[in-house]
Amino acid sequence: VIITHNNNNNNNTMNNRAGSGTKLFHSATNATSSQISPKIEFNLDSADCNIPPNIASRIGTNLHCKINHPLHTIKKIIQEYWKAQDPGFHDFDDLSPFVSTQYNFDSLLIPTDHVSRSKSDTYYLNKETVLRTHTSAHQSHLLREGHQKFLVSGEVFRRDEIDSSHYPIFHQMEGVKLFSEDLLDGATSQDDRRHIVRSDLQQRLGKMVQVLFGDVEMRWVDAYFPFTEPSLELEIFFQDQWLEVLGCGVIQPKILLEAGRNETGWAFGLGLERLAMILFQIPDIRLFWSDDPRFHEQFVSGEIVNFRPYSRYPPCFKDMSFWISEEFHDNDLNEIVRSVAGDVVEKVELIDQFMHPGTSRQSKCFRIAYRSMDRSLTNEEVDKMQSEVREQVEEKLGVELR
Repeated sequence: VIITHNNNNNNNTMNNRAGSGTKLFHSATNATSSQISPKIEFNLDSADCNIPPNIASRIGTNLHCKINHPLHTIKKIIQEYWKAQDPGFHDFDDLSPFVSTQYNFDSLLIPTDHVSRSKSDTYYLNKETVLRTHTSAHQSHLLREGHQKFLVSGEVFRRDEIDSSHYPIFHQMEGVKLFSEDLLDGATSQDDRRHIVRSDLQQRLGKMVQVLFGDVEMRWVDAYFPFTEPSLELEIFFQDQWLEVLGCGVIQPKILLEAGRNETGWAFGLGLERLAMILFQIPDIRLFWSDDPRFHEQFVSGEIVNFRPYSRYPPCFKDMSFWISEEFHDNDLNEIVRSVAGDVVEKVELIDQFMHPGTSRQSKCFRIAYRSMDRSLTNEEVDKMQSEVREQVEEKLGVELR
């Protein structure tokens, strides 16, 4: 992936961070060319762009396409399950991660005032183009192309909290199936048709979960998603606790009609990291991005084995307090910490907040945990990162350090 930008636009914080001149980012992938998307070229000059260098450089890494990687194994098991159920399922795992706001939000009936549209939650290339926040962003255009049954796997991007289970780039799989008239047993009412579709969805997803987890107890929980009705989440009782493993539902008729389809159908979505962390017993989501051979040598394509921890280096904690402005959002702080510390940051946690009784100003105190998974950090390098975080937070977020 080659991403270019220059520094002519002084309003672009991306450019200000990256230094002068044209900047080239190359993805870190070592997958073969047949396993990844074609080269993507674009620039980051738009005033609306909020994609930082640490995210831009990893676009197109496509961990789910790397042989032997745990995410690839989970993806292949699920793909093979659906192909065995119905050879008509088509696999897409190399679609461009850049999509229009129309496909990412509007086509899925996500309200115009929904928080997911904000720049504190989503990476914008420009006003009309985003890094997809879910693989559902491809649903509408694949339906328009005439596809009846398909699976979409790929990287998705969200500005999010920092802890062991959240990362700004992760991987999802979306499944869609539309029903022709001969599969609806002559049902004519909308309720009857939706009942047939829902029953098929629950039955097939239940069998898929058994392939992954074995004979486990399951339960269906009513949920809400703008793009399906009814909407459901599937939970399993695994290792003495209930775990959510996927979301699904019957596709909203309006979505199908706007895609030029008059069938009824279902859709489901799941996170590959979430399943892999459970099945492989991987404790920290950052490990999926590790280049350490002690991680990768443990895995063979198609086999699920328990991860063996190879190191446990001590964390270093740093606290910072500041008065916030009305525009402050926690995710903006997280983005700065990630841009400075990369995968060395383990967690950012709000540990205290209060409102000044006289001035009504609000103060927040965050604790940042720095920990490398590959080596011990020195006090000097942690102090340097923390100092840079403090400088950028004060400069870019309009806060007053305490």
